[in-house]
Amino acid sequence: MSKTPSTDVTEGLDPNRWRTLFVVAISQLMVVLDSSIVNIAIPHAKHDLHISNANQQWVVTAYTLAFGSLLLLGGRIGDFVGRKRVLIIGLLGFAGASALGGIASTQALLFAARGLQGVFGALLAPAALAIISVTFTVPKERARAFGVMGAISGGGAAIGLILGGTLTEYFSWRWCLDVNVPIAIIAAILAFKYVHESKASGDRSYDIPGVLASSGGLFALVYGFNHAATSGWGNSMTLSLFGIAAVALTAFVFIERMVPNPLLPLRIVTERNRGGSYLGSLAVGAGLFSMFLFLGLYLQTILGYSPLKSGFAFLPFTAGIIVFAGIASQLLPKIGPKPLMIPGLIAAGVGLLLLTRITPETSYLTHVLPSLLIMSSGMALVFIPLTTTSLHAVGNHDSGVASAMINTSQQIGGSLGTALLNTIAATATTSYIATHKALGNLDMPTGLVHGFTQSFKVGAILLFAGAVILFFFINIGKDAVVETEGVVVH
Repeated sequence: MSKTPSTDVTEGLDPNRWRTLFVVAISQLMVVLDSSIVNIAIPHAKHDLHISNANQQWVVTAYTLAFGSLLLLGGRIGDFVGRKRVLIIGLLGFAGASALGGIASTQALLFAARGLQGVFGALLAPAALAIISVTFTVPKERARAFGVMGAISGGGAAIGLILGGTLTEYFSWRWCLDVNVPIAIIAAILAFKYVHESKASGDRSYDIPGVLASSGGLFALVYGFNHAATSGWGNSMTLSLFGIAAVALTAFVFIERMVPNPLLPLRIVTERNRGGSYLGSLAVGAGLFSMFLFLGLYLQTILGYSPLKSGFAFLPFTAGIIVFAGIASQLLPKIGPKPLMIPGLIAAGVGLLLLTRITPETSYLTHVLPSLLIMSSGMALVFIPLTTTSLHAVGNHDSGVASAMINTSQQIGGSLGTALLNTIAATATTSYIATHKALGNLDMPTGLVHGFTQSFKVGAILLFAGAVILFFFINIGKDAVVETEGVVVH
């Protein structure tokens, strides 16, 4: 009597797909963690390497800027060279860059290592999402897989803060970088065994002019924000940098319209739902990323929390993301993305606004904890639907770059938002100190907190702007979501 074929064989499914998800989840978690894990370590790194307040944001933005500006190229490389191969290269390169940062003896070397982490992260992150797309072809399984990735994207930042606090307090801030080395190597070994190779068909030429224009424009924009913190918004160098950014990014759009195989095919962003999703993700990154930076500084420098205690102070944010991510996964096929994302972003904005009430005397329980719970519940309702709408009706040839655009928009938003809000915070603090010093009632802690609250206020405005964008752009319902999740990509 012959054996009955397994369900996986009958349906042509990859029998290792859940192991593949595990490998990809580790890779994605490491990338997300690394955008926040060093936040708790910044005060210690600043002391050891003599980093100024104006330059402290480069510990974050050197990573997010390189990551965000090269993600589209990374997505294309994965499509053409092979997603499995690029994932493994990205993991091993990430391990090497992390080791370099762990031994950094100067702030320049630390910033360079963080940028190098971003370069290799830009290879592995889009490859990871594209691997999910080609591995999970059954609608329910794909929804579950994207639910895992959405929960990682949402909760990973807060987990990074907890891990960063633990490593900084019991070992050294350098371990916040070194910890990636064994994780990346293990993930690469597992990827070699369990992940199947896949490539895109069609033209495989690279858009180098587009890479140079987009990366140069984004760097000039971020550096312009940073320069404004020390020299002012009207400074000639600041204005020149903004001018260079405008010219380069405008040139990028023209280049993409003219080259035969563009880095970012405009058809990807001109589709209403995808384009709106990327704009919304940009606003989310800009408004949310800086919250971890400034709230971490507030807990340690103002309230006197240890690195570990500061990390655990963000635990409610992680818990809220996990709980409400499960709810979002259940509700998405029933009510569609828009009814989840709009209230979610509004709630997150309200939570961020509540943080503007903090002072050097306020307590964590009364002023920080409620805000974290409100923000996490709101953001969990955004991340999973946003992943789905970002990939709405995308073809196989563009799946890698469309997947990369999810991370690209969020990371670029994080880079620009952190640079902008750090400048706003530094300028507000400097202005407060100058005014109150002249009046003879200078209070440095209050001046620092004044800068933090101004950044929270602008961050909330950015989240509200994201809600408005999604309200007007997203027009697909639950039927289109189920249809998109069921697309078989080879």
